[in-house]
Amino acid sequence: QVQLVESGGGLVQAGGSLRLSCAASGRTFSSYAMGWFRQAPGKEREFVAAISWSGGSTYYADSVKGRFTISRDNAKNTVYLQMNSLKPEDTAVYYCAAATTGWGTDEYEYDYWGQGTQVTVSS
Repeated sequence: QVQLVESGGGLVQAGGSLRLSCAASGRTFSSYAMGWFRQAPGKEREFVAAISWSGGSTYYADSVKGRFTISRDNAKNTVYLQMNSLKPEDTAVYYCAAATTGWGTDEYEYDYWGQGTQVTVSS
Protein backbone atom coordinates (compact mmCIF):
# COMPACT_ATOMS: atom_id res chain seq x y z
CA GLN A 1 0.00 0.00 0.00
CA VAL A 2 1.20 3.49 -0.86
CA GLN A 3 -0.05 6.68 0.70
CA LEU A 4 0.41 9.95 -1.15
CA VAL A 5 0.10 13.40 0.40
CA GLU A 6 0.18 16.53 -1.75
CA SER A 7 1.15 19.98 -0.52
CA GLY A 8 2.11 23.37 -1.90
CA GLY A 9 -1.15 24.51 -3.41
CA GLY A 10 -2.55 27.96 -2.87
CA LEU A 11 -3.66 31.21 -4.44
CA VAL A 12 -1.35 32.92 -6.92
CA GLN A 13 -1.71 35.68 -9.49
CA ALA A 14 -1.49 34.95 -13.17
CA GLY A 15 2.13 34.75 -14.27
CA GLY A 16 3.23 33.52 -10.87
CA SER A 17 4.73 30.23 -9.77
CA LEU A 18 4.00 27.43 -7.35
CA ARG A 19 5.76 24.18 -6.53
CA LEU A 20 3.66 21.21 -5.56
CA SER A 21 5.09 18.34 -3.58
CA CYS A 22 3.82 14.81 -3.17
CA ALA A 23 5.26 12.77 -0.32
CA ALA A 24 4.89 9.01 -0.55
CA SER A 25 5.01 6.36 2.11
CA GLY A 26 6.59 2.97 1.60
CA ARG A 27 9.97 1.70 0.55
CA THR A 28 8.99 0.93 -3.03
CA PHE A 29 8.46 4.54 -4.14
CA SER A 30 11.54 4.44 -6.34
CA SER A 31 10.04 1.61 -8.39
CA TYR A 32 6.86 3.50 -9.28
CA ALA A 33 6.21 5.88 -12.11
CA MET A 34 4.48 9.00 -10.83
CA GLY A 35 2.00 11.35 -12.39
CA TRP A 36 0.19 14.60 -11.74
CA PHE A 37 -3.41 15.12 -12.77
CA ARG A 38 -5.83 17.97 -12.21
CA GLN A 39 -9.56 18.51 -12.07
CA ALA A 40 -11.20 21.87 -12.58
CA PRO A 41 -14.76 22.55 -11.37
CA GLY A 42 -17.29 20.92 -13.65
CA LYS A 43 -14.62 19.19 -15.71
CA GLU A 44 -13.16 15.71 -15.86
CA ARG A 45 -9.81 14.96 -14.32
CA GLU A 46 -7.01 15.41 -16.85
CA PHE A 47 -3.41 14.39 -17.18
CA VAL A 48 -0.75 17.01 -16.47
CA ALA A 49 2.66 15.31 -16.29
CA ALA A 50 4.36 11.99 -15.60
CA ILE A 51 7.83 10.81 -14.68
CA SER A 52 9.40 7.38 -14.90
CA TRP A 53 10.64 5.51 -11.84
CA SER A 54 14.22 6.68 -12.40
CA GLY A 55 13.31 10.22 -13.35
CA GLY A 56 14.99 9.73 -16.68
CA SER A 57 11.83 10.14 -18.73
CA THR A 58 9.09 12.73 -18.44
CA TYR A 59 5.93 13.52 -20.37
CA TYR A 60 3.67 16.55 -20.35
CA ALA A 61 0.25 17.57 -21.52
CA ASP A 62 0.45 20.08 -24.34
CA SER A 63 -1.34 22.66 -22.21
CA VAL A 64 1.51 22.79 -19.66
CA LYS A 65 4.54 21.96 -21.78
CA GLY A 66 7.26 24.56 -21.34
CA ARG A 67 5.66 25.95 -18.18
CA PHE A 68 5.54 22.98 -15.78
CA THR A 69 8.35 20.66 -14.74
CA ILE A 70 7.95 17.32 -13.00
CA SER A 71 10.82 15.90 -10.98
CA ARG A 72 11.41 13.39 -8.23
CA ASP A 73 13.78 12.72 -5.36
CA ASN A 74 13.72 9.01 -4.62
CA ALA A 75 15.83 9.47 -1.51
CA LYS A 76 13.06 11.65 -0.09
CA ASN A 77 10.15 9.64 -1.53
CA THR A 78 8.86 12.84 -3.08
CA VAL A 79 7.72 13.99 -6.50
CA TYR A 80 7.44 17.65 -7.42
CA LEU A 81 5.57 19.76 -9.93
CA GLN A 82 7.12 23.16 -10.56
CA MET A 83 4.51 25.39 -12.16
CA ASN A 84 5.61 28.65 -13.79
CA SER A 85 3.76 31.26 -15.84
CA LEU A 86 0.51 30.16 -14.29
CA LYS A 87 -2.74 31.01 -16.03
CA PRO A 88 -6.29 31.23 -14.67
CA GLU A 89 -7.13 28.10 -16.64
CA ASP A 90 -4.62 26.20 -14.51
CA THR A 91 -7.00 26.57 -11.57
CA ALA A 92 -7.89 23.08 -10.35
CA VAL A 93 -7.38 20.50 -7.68
CA TYR A 94 -4.07 18.82 -8.40
CA TYR A 95 -3.57 15.14 -7.62
CA CYS A 96 -0.46 13.02 -7.61
CA ALA A 97 -0.68 9.35 -8.47
CA ALA A 98 1.57 6.30 -8.49
CA ALA A 99 1.66 3.59 -11.15
CA THR A 100 2.99 0.22 -10.01
CA THR A 101 3.35 -1.09 -13.56
CA GLY A 102 3.98 1.01 -16.59
CA TRP A 103 3.11 4.67 -16.81
CA GLY A 104 1.11 6.93 -19.08
CA THR A 105 -1.48 9.65 -19.47
CA ASP A 106 -4.56 7.64 -18.59
CA GLU A 107 -5.71 7.85 -14.97
CA TYR A 108 -6.62 4.17 -15.07
CA GLU A 109 -2.93 3.32 -15.38
CA TYR A 110 -2.36 4.67 -11.87
CA ASP A 111 -3.00 2.61 -8.76
CA TYR A 112 -2.66 5.03 -5.86
CA TRP A 113 -3.90 8.60 -5.50
CA GLY A 114 -3.46 11.44 -3.10
CA GLN A 115 -6.28 13.60 -1.76
CA GLY A 116 -5.38 16.59 -3.89
CA THR A 117 -4.28 20.16 -3.32
CA GLN A 118 -6.11 23.24 -4.57
CA VAL A 119 -4.38 25.63 -6.94
CA THR A 120 -6.17 28.89 -7.73
CA VAL A 121 -4.78 31.36 -10.24
CA SER A 122 -6.34 34.80 -10.23
CA SER A 123 -6.39 37.04 -13.28
